[in-house]
Amino acid sequence: MEGQDEVSAREQHFHSQVRESTICFLLFAILYIVSYFIITRYKRKSDEQEDEDAIVNRISLFLSTFTLAVSAGAVLLLPFSIISNEILLSFPQNYYIQWLNGSLIHGLWNLASLFSNLCLFVLMPFAFFFLESEGFAGLKKGIRARILETVVMLVLLALLILGIVWVASALIDNDAASMESLYDLWEFYLPYLYSCISLMGCLLLLLCTPVGLSRMFTVMGQLLVKPTILEDLDEQIYIITLEEEALQRRLNGLSSSVDYNIMDLEQELENVKTLKTKLERRKKASAWERNLVYPAVMVLLLIETSISVLLVACNILCLLVDETAMPKGTRGPGIGNASLSAFGFVGAALEIILIFYLMVSSVVGFYSLRFFGNFIPKKDDTTMTKIIGNCVSILVLSSALPVMSRTLGTLIIFKSNTFLLCH
Repeated sequence: MEGQDEVSAREQHFHSQVRESTICFLLFAILYIVSYFIITRYKRKSDEQEDEDAIVNRISLFLSTFTLAVSAGAVLLLPFSIISNEILLSFPQNYYIQWLNGSLIHGLWNLASLFSNLCLFVLMPFAFFFLESEGFAGLKKGIRARILETVVMLVLLALLILGIVWVASALIDNDAASMESLYDLWEFYLPYLYSCISLMGCLLLLLCTPVGLSRMFTVMGQLLVKPTILEDLDEQIYIITLEEEALQRRLNGLSSSVDYNIMDLEQELENVKTLKTKLERRKKASAWERNLVYPAVMVLLLIETSISVLLVACNILCLLVDETAMPKGTRGPGIGNASLSAFGFVGAALEIILIFYLMVSSVVGFYSLRFFGNFIPKKDDTTMTKIIGNCVSILVLSSALPVMSRTLGTLIIFKSNTFLLCH
């Protein structure tokens, strides 16, 4: 009987592993396909040659897509964990959700941490150096020569980073035990290095999120149709049409004239056409879209921003007054045993909305900063180098999102570090 029970337990464990692996693969495949369509939407079409550079661009495209999918998975795992916990609490004995368990959630977090390290320290540096490589002088040109140069550059970069971390560790904690721990690359060095990257991501989020929260109203105002209060759209369209025709006539008559700058006139004509398109869109919009959607979205943004700021302020006050409010690494009751929010399912839904709002605001704030303004991707006109930079930036922001959410108190109550990405 004991032998049969042992075999049955092994079979059950095997089937559980296969089921979890299949779910992880399907989820990642969906994210990869979505990420591929997003990147190809912005990738410059002129990069699609039929030569050696085309192969290099294609490999860099696949690696960038993989990184963007990992970033999306890291962002979605936190809401997925919260939803899974509430579902298991509501339907603990349901047969159809038995696949949704703590083992699956832990496995997804471990895979997210592993792939984040892999993308940040291996795949993205390889994609960048591979894209910029030409092969060493004296060697036969080709893919192999470029791969060799890329590998050498990666080794040199790894030695440089190892030296920087070694010096930093010596300056911070000059202890023999801490120095010996650096020899353990897998258990200490890589998690320590990733923690440094995550710390920089948290600092970047702290810089980007307030800017994004203020910019969200402007961005949504550009995307939505504003109400037409005391405005005559027909008259504005008529005036802009006359201006467009006048600019077009001036351009047509510049064949023998040098008094005007053709490039400036073409740019001005393009701006007029863009403004005309926006006015026509406002005219075609329905009364519901103009008078209901825009105010509702603005009120919703105001409520979400107010709640986020209020939660952060309350958490900072708690940290200043009560030392026990500091985030700790103690394990809680686990998945499916207790609700993560004091308000139950409603509170969990509010937390998920705030998480997405926080991430969107941080991305908007990131691209609104003057230093990162050139990183903004353009449809069908973004180079692979810029795509790689965007993927790395989003990966750093997404990896730091759970830590900053916990630290600033964006999540109302976190009873366990189960849902935190362990750096």
